[in-house]
This record gives sequence, structure tokens and C-alpha cells, in this order.
Amino acid sequence: MEGGLGGNNVSPNVSDKSKVLDVKPLRTLVPMFPDSSEGPPFVCVPPHGPFPPGFSPFFPFSAPQGFQSTPDLNQNNFNSTAVPLRAYRAEPLDSNGQNVSPVGSSRKQKSAGPSSAKPKAKRSKDSDVVVVPLSNYNPGISLSDREDGNRELVENLLMRFDALRRKLSQMEDAKEIHSGIIKRADLKAGNIMMTKGVRTNMKKRVGAVPGVEIGDIFFFRMELCLVGLHSQSMGGIDYLSARGDAEADPVALGIVSSGGYDDDAEDPDVLIYSGQGGAGNKDKEASDQKLERGNLALERSLHRGNEVRVIRGLKDALNQASKVYVYDGLFKIQESWMEKGKSGCNMFKYKLVRIPGQAGAFSTWKAIQKWKAGLSSKVGLILPDLTSGAESTPVSLVNEVDDEKGPAYFTYFPTVKYPKSFKLVQPSPGCDCRDACQPGNFNCSCIQKNGGDFPYTANGILVCRKPMIYECGPSCPCFRNCKNKVSQLGLRVHLEVFRTRDRGWGLRSWDPIRAGTFICEYAGEVIDKSKARLDGGDGDNEYVFHTNRIYESFKWNYEPALVGQEGPGPTEDFDIPAHLTISAKTNGNVARFMNHSCSPNVFWQPIMYESNGEAFLRIAFFAKRHVPPMTELTYDYGIPHSDDTGSNAAAYGRKKCLCGSPKCRACRRNADYAYAMVATTY
Repeated sequence: MEGGLGGNNVSPNVSDKSKVLDVKPLRTLVPMFPDSSEGPPFVCVPPHGPFPPGFSPFFPFSAPQGFQSTPDLNQNNFNSTAVPLRAYRAEPLDSNGQNVSPVGSSRKQKSAGPSSAKPKAKRSKDSDVVVVPLSNYNPGISLSDREDGNRELVENLLMRFDALRRKLSQMEDAKEIHSGIIKRADLKAGNIMMTKGVRTNMKKRVGAVPGVEIGDIFFFRMELCLVGLHSQSMGGIDYLSARGDAEADPVALGIVSSGGYDDDAEDPDVLIYSGQGGAGNKDKEASDQKLERGNLALERSLHRGNEVRVIRGLKDALNQASKVYVYDGLFKIQESWMEKGKSGCNMFKYKLVRIPGQAGAFSTWKAIQKWKAGLSSKVGLILPDLTSGAESTPVSLVNEVDDEKGPAYFTYFPTVKYPKSFKLVQPSPGCDCRDACQPGNFNCSCIQKNGGDFPYTANGILVCRKPMIYECGPSCPCFRNCKNKVSQLGLRVHLEVFRTRDRGWGLRSWDPIRAGTFICEYAGEVIDKSKARLDGGDGDNEYVFHTNRIYESFKWNYEPALVGQEGPGPTEDFDIPAHLTISAKTNGNVARFMNHSCSPNVFWQPIMYESNGEAFLRIAFFAKRHVPPMTELTYDYGIPHSDDTGSNAAAYGRKKCLCGSPKCRACRRNADYAYAMVATTY
């Protein structure tokens, strides 16, 4: 082949990778436009926008950087939006994210009469997941909220993403035993949500991202993309180009330091970050890094002095094969240089220093590592293991607030005690599985009792809230480590009972907790109603759990439309055969120390399994959302039915709610009461 690109002589069947082709970038080529008389007008959109009315980006999380523009580098408002290299035509959206017909469209319109035709669902090419057309789905996020987020929206998006990811994981786990192929549910979930506009903070900016707080944790890179913290699903450097000169110098927005390069990440306030590129693998040798793309953006940000977001990737304590991504705040690049890396090739180094006055997130992680390794003692440590060995994972007792030496005496008991006379339901036969129960095995009676679905993912994460979850019990012949015995395997996270400043003792974890992770069950003695009243079940006894209280409803399960299903999906209302009251006043476990919150990060789920020919109900606690280390664990105590008609704070309970949540029910009831009192005076 003579006269090829760059003047290289290349055989049609042989590719010489050692030679660099002299190819001009696409942006320097002169575009050719067809005659408008030959058909609909051709719209030429820059790869990263801005887009005219009627056009929107498609699946933008993997877009290359460097073609974006912004009005003014001296402002913190960078209005470029991450979009893919190819832009697909889409129907315009209204403020609610719904499709509307474009004005003056050349597309033929059908009559507006009634029709039974529905948009056809398409099957994604790399999976069996049916993707519902965009016109058939309302993301529930306005266009303005997609541009600029807030805390409530960010938390809601992360919960929606993880609910979808868990469902896709459940579906893939059921297929894996037959196909042997492991697939990426996180990438599929991100693809679906990006495509359907379920995202926020699309407007790129220098500095803090609305709704994202220092210390927030993420278990998947796609989560960073969905909330606008880092638009690169794989790249470590997030940047955009800005108007300033003909070369359109890029500016760095954020970096992810996750161990892929020779970073020095031991100092919580200083990060020595290695540039990108040049890394070798089995197919190519390592090479010198080049001052281009992200490396160039970091160099330019050094001279501009703009803030750079730092996200650190750390090993997950509960799953060493995966990482946890921690937002560590804003840094500035102080200096840069080039040095030889471990591969012997030149690599760029950038020194980033934390901007003063910010809370430290990485410093907490480093301190926990030292506590676990025994390199330093926890301040205020009273007991290294409150359980005295009753749990496989120790539970620390700590007081950094006052001189209190511990809670009132109680006997630590890891599970619930039923009186001999208490009969909740009749037992049913367990499964006949001879090893471990497998997802997709419809011959397993325990899976059948769960409606045909395995309740947990392969790594033991709860998929959905259900009226009742049926686990394999001790009478089932399957292995002890069967994935359908999650709540029976004891504590996995390293918990700590600690003294709070105004709410007595509380519970928190040294480990990061992924949404859906089992934390503990509520242990204690099952008591009847008369015993509950004698024991002060609704007042004097703080350590009591009721299944029949009124609990604030919330949405945690996946949205069926996102996986091509019709209908409302599985119900999240619990179905308990009889009211259950558990007192942990004299016998209990760590659950007795969990405080109430009107915006909790933990929820309870009823679980049933058979033991010794009897069926017993357990109350298991799971993480409602991702919980960073050293964050207090809380759940909703609920409201007694007898107080249902009260309207002031006194009717809410005998004690004042101190949860401090912006959605505190006591505050709302106080406001309602004050409004009613004012209204009656006129």
C-alpha cells in the first residue's frame, strides 16, 4: 500500500506499531456539509457541546477530554459538559426530563389519536438486560438539577444507582453458574442511568461539587461520574480545555490516586501524584510519559493555581479485591518535576498540598490502619472487645467525651432469645442442597420461599427489601458459609461503641460499609405485650425494639423500568405474622447502642429461618447507603401507634429527639403544632 498516511509503506495485512502515523487531529479538518435541499439539516456539534435545542449527549462517562471550552478561566463557573466523541440525536426534554416534540421538526408526525402502540424496548448488545426507551421513562430530575446538584439529590442518585446495580448483579449471578461469564453490573447500571438522564452536576467546574462532601465514599467509579465528582470512568485525571489562546490550554479539575502508578500517598495533607501514560503491560513495554492531555492539564493548573479535587482509592477492608474511593477535598499543585519510575522510564510528578481549613478524610483512614495494626492506641479506649469473645470480630468500647467508664451492666448475647412457649409460625421444610445454595437453582426450597430470587448478591449484599427474607437454617444440609445465611455468620465489620456528646452511647464502624451490607441483628429477649408494659417497653426501657411501630417510608429497591420490567416491582412493606417486641435491657448485643435518626443510614429487615424444627424471626440491620468509617450508625425507632394523633413534640415520645436531621419528625411536628396554635388565635 503506497502513499499511505504519513508516507509509511504498510502491508495491507501487517500493522507496524513501532511507527507513529502523522495524522492531523479531526478538529483541524474542514467539515463538509451536505446541501440542505437534499434532506434534513445536518447539525455539526463539537464533541463536548454545547448542544443546540433538540440534541443531548449519549452515554458521556467515557468521553475523551481536551475539546471542551469555557467562557472564562478566572471564574469558578466552568460551563462545559462532558459528552462523548459521537453525539447521538435525541428528543428534546422538558424541565421534568420528559420528551417533547421539537418545534419545526422535519420529522413526520403521526396523528394524535389514541394508539395502543408502545415504544419497543431494545436489548443491550453486551447483556440480556432489556433497556426501556428514554421516551418511556421519567428520570424524575429536572434539567436544572442535572446541571447543578444538592446533597439530597446526590444521596438519592447513589441509592438509585446501587439499587439498580444490585438487581443487575442478582440477575447476572443467576446466569453465571450456567455461562461461567462474570459481567460488570456497575458499568451496566451506569450506562443505563447516564443514557436516561439520571445524573447530576453535568456542568463541569473547578472546586467543590454541589452535594458532595469531604469524606464521602464510593465503591464504583461510575458513582463518581453520576454525581459529577469525576467524569472519567477509567482515567485518573479529569480536566477540560478553556479559551485563552489558540492552543486552548486544559485545566485540571480532579485526580484519582488509586495505586495504578508510583504515587506517594502516605501524608494526609500532601500527595505526590504520578502523571498518566507510559505504563507497560503484557502487550507493550513501558515508555516515557508525554506532556499532553491530563499531564498538560496538571502542569497548566500548577501555573494557574486553581483548586484540584483529590479522590483516593483504597482497599476495601471487607473485600480486598475491590477498592473504596474517598473524596479527600481540594488541593493545589505546588510543584512538578520529572524522574525515573520503577520501570526505568521518565514520568511526571506533581506535588499537591491540601488547602487549609478543610476536614480531613484520609487522615481518619490512616489512623484506623494504625489502630488495626496495633501501631497506636485509640484515644479513650476502655475495652478492646466489649463482647468478651462472643463475636468473631471484636467491638471496641471508647469514651473521648467524659469520665463515664461504660454503659450500665448487661449480659452480651449475640442473638435473640425466644421463650419456650412463644410460637410465631409453623416451620416449613428446609432445602436439600448438599453444598452451598446457588442463585438460579429453582430446586432449592429456600430460594422458592424467596419468590425464586436469591436474596443476596454473590458477595453477600442484600438485593432488595422484602416483606420477609427466608434464609437457610441450621437444619438445612448446605454449607455453613452458604450465601443464604448472611445474617447468621456474625459481625463482619469492626464496630465501636462510643460515647456521644448528647445522646449517651452510640455505635459506629472502623470499616467503610457498602449499601446493603449486613451489620448486626437486634439481640435480646422476646417479650409479650404485658411484659413489655411492665418492663417499660415504651418509656423507661430504652433498649427495646417493636415491629409494629409507624416507620417513615422510603424507597430502597430498584426501579423495574430501568431493567425492562413492567409494574411496581417488589413491595417494601414488611409482612410479620405477629407483633414482635425484643428487650435488650439485660441481654443484648451492639444493636442496643444504635441511636435513633429521622434520616437514618441503617434499616431493619425481618428474616426467618428454621432451627431444631422451629421457625424463628430475626430482625437484621442493613446499611441503607454507603457509610464512611467513624460515622455513627442510626436507624428509625418509629412512632408508637398510641401517639399517632398527637401534634406536638411531647406526643412523639417521652424524650426529645436529638437526631439533628433536617428532616427531623419532631421538628416537623413542632412546626405543625405551632402553626395550628397560631391559626386558632385568629
